[in-house]
Amino acid sequence: MLTKIDQSELDATRQIYKVLVMHFIEGKSQADIAKLIGVSHPKVNRMIKQGRTMGMVDIQIQSPFRSLFDLEHEIAGLGGLDSAVVAATISEQDDVNLTSVAEAAAKLFLAKLKDGDIVTVSGGKSMSAFVAALKPEKAYNVVVVPATGCLQGNHFIDVNHVTAQMAEALGGRSYQLHAPIFAESTQQRDMLKEMRQNEFVLEMARRATIAVVGIGSILTKDSSYYSLHPTNKADRKAILQSGATGELLAHLIEEHGQACGYALNDQLVSLTLDELRKIPFTIGVAAGKQKVLPIRTILKGDYINALVTDENTCRTVLQTMNEAEK
Repeated sequence: MLTKIDQSELDATRQIYKVLVMHFIEGKSQADIAKLIGVSHPKVNRMIKQGRTMGMVDIQIQSPFRSLFDLEHEIAGLGGLDSAVVAATISEQDDVNLTSVAEAAAKLFLAKLKDGDIVTVSGGKSMSAFVAALKPEKAYNVVVVPATGCLQGNHFIDVNHVTAQMAEALGGRSYQLHAPIFAESTQQRDMLKEMRQNEFVLEMARRATIAVVGIGSILTKDSSYYSLHPTNKADRKAILQSGATGELLAHLIEEHGQACGYALNDQLVSLTLDELRKIPFTIGVAAGKQKVLPIRTILKGDYINALVTDENTCRTVLQTMNEAEK
């Protein structure tokens, strides 16, 4: 038999439960509940707080994006990243997904950007899509410089064009690197890098506070890498023999994240991979099944702080990384 005190506690608990149901399940406001049960508004507020303290409330938020958030957390942890953004895979067409990924990368970039920053970028399809997605709400007093030499012809992937377009979108200013991305020899590379204007621009790139770079695939015939210089069957055979599995700033990189022993790596007019590592915040952008192995390669090398990709690509990267650890 309940004592008078026990009965009083039971009645109080029952009333708290009733208030919690009315508020959290039926959606009634605290003011409406106060009127319905004949108590003051502050007392209803206290009863709700007491119910939480007693463990009677378990709030769960179901987000349609929870799976993406989980992927971001997992890839950041496995890849040693400061952050990751995973966009929904919205199409079977890689170009459509790249647009979505570029928009996500633009938002991440603008959240980090501040006046006084020096930004360095690579060329390529991903960077062209990234610049097109930039929609800043204000102008930024920033400098944008290329991280590599230029490519004549395909202006939409040429780094000087991307740099100029990006500076215009941000309201900042840009500098151009007047040298081809590949020199014809290591001696010519050194000469080009030592030219006063080029030396100035490359030094600006080394001092960058933010870098945004595309992660390149070199194992498919339509890779942007093959747009950077004329190649023949012998060149492609040498690339395959080098063990290259990815490309960053036109450096060919093998599966463990180190630069390949490939001749053209030594003829690049660009930041070195070690110089890229020293930039405080580097965002890597990639989307599509052909980028799975390159992303793994770049993560192994610890070249980027943040990755922006799409859901299907991220899932496959994680699957292959987990399988490799078994």
